[in-house]
Amino acid sequence: MVEQTAWQILIVEDDQRLAALTQEYLESNGLRVSIESDGARAAERILREQPDLVVLDLMLPGEDGLAICRKVRGRYAGPILMLTARSDDMDQVLGLEMGADDYVCKPVRPRVLLARIRAMLRRSEAAETGGSGEGQRRLEFGALVIDNAMREAWLREQSIELTSAEFDLLWLLASNAGRILSREEIFNALRGIEYDGQDRSIDVRISRIRPKIGDDPMHPRLIKTVRSKGYLFVAEAAEGLV
Repeated sequence: MVEQTAWQILIVEDDQRLAALTQEYLESNGLRVSIESDGARAAERILREQPDLVVLDLMLPGEDGLAICRKVRGRYAGPILMLTARSDDMDQVLGLEMGADDYVCKPVRPRVLLARIRAMLRRSEAAETGGSGEGQRRLEFGALVIDNAMREAWLREQSIELTSAEFDLLWLLASNAGRILSREEIFNALRGIEYDGQDRSIDVRISRIRPKIGDDPMHPRLIKTVRSKGYLFVAEAAEGLV
């Protein structure tokens, strides 16, 4: 496909053999791939080249993946897919808090990595072109405005800094205001995979979104956690923002 051949991927990975094998596999499937092995150079390269997607290993020489993610997130809008150790749940949480859009656990099968990359790129491309297929493009709840075409949100006319993944989640919840969305529904809609019952990425993003949209993290009224069911965006509470 033409879209796939235009996609440029930057792999930040110090295991040269693994990086080379991954590069070969992704390129054989129509992607353009470059590699950076030094964490100290990675941030500058991401910002200079602005690849369509970054595959970022957590453990790197020079500067680790968390520091790199934090450094580039404000000036790089593309998806960041972080590679983490399978057993370290805290690394996954920290990665999301630093602005990573998703993560995969090592070792990862090449086909799984390719599928995850393509899904993230398709969502990113659809967002840029406004091709999400949803009828609504702008939602307003009092002082909170969410624009899906522009991929931006404002609170009291001040721009809200959201990662791509945070915006996707906020839009999904707000466009389904008044309806409880289960974690299974959210995972399927945003990541195209089934919820395994243990992944905490949605919970982490919710906790980051709440204060940004004027919700009380300790006693949330806008995005409510419905025990054993999921999350609920309360339009009435949002419309009360002034």
